[in-house]
Amino acid sequence: MTKAEISFIRSLSSRKERYVAGVFVAEGEKLVKELLASSFTVRRVYLCGDGIQLPQQVTVPSERITSREMERISLLKTPSDILAVVEMPDYGSTETFLPEDWVLALDDVQDPGNMGTIIRLADWFGIRDIFCSKATVDCFNPKVVQATMGAIVRVRVHYVPLPKFLQRMLSEGIPVYGTFLEGENIYDAELPAKGVLVMGNEGQGISTLVEQQTTRKLFIPSYPTNTETSESLNVAIATAVATAEIRRRLR
Repeated sequence: MTKAEISFIRSLSSRKERYVAGVFVAEGEKLVKELLASSFTVRRVYLCGDGIQLPQQVTVPSERITSREMERISLLKTPSDILAVVEMPDYGSTETFLPEDWVLALDDVQDPGNMGTIIRLADWFGIRDIFCSKATVDCFNPKVVQATMGAIVRVRVHYVPLPKFLQRMLSEGIPVYGTFLEGENIYDAELPAKGVLVMGNEGQGISTLVEQQTTRKLFIPSYPTNTETSESLNVAIATAVATAEIRRRLR
């Protein structure tokens, strides 16, 4: 590998550099092979050692490198034996988007692990679109990509001015539900066939501007009721509980 190649791949740890180049890094055999089999465009694959073989039908340029070189280009604490440079997908404009099912909206979710888990949950529960505020962590952050365990290839993630997007959903008759520490018990609430489920920031919850666009406030109760418990749920866990209940109702 040239120094320029190493420097370029290392630069992709920066959100700014990823979007300038229009590419991101994916690491790990399962993830890279899912990307190769998907509609994503993989520019190049780097392999270390002889343990991993690419499928014969794969025509993407590939290169075998040393373990030292892999350590230098890996953006993870523990390098894998395979790394790919992948083009970011273009999902087009969201200005005329209307959901036919439930979608998620994330209001300034910051932790890469939470973001990756939420994308993975969306994939598990058949939610194909996630709409994020501009300040939400980048879905192509290496830690996020890793945490999705391949779900990034099936879930479309969009970054939008969230209050404006939710306002348009309401104008189109799409209900907007938010998760709060106070609200209607999710297990008693009426849940329609389609809508927007808003999840808030890890520390601050849902912002005031986004709250103003919610039509229903949902609350996930602790058990047993009226006893002292943790202050709140982790946002990824809360997303799992809420999406599981939505899907349970719509079976």
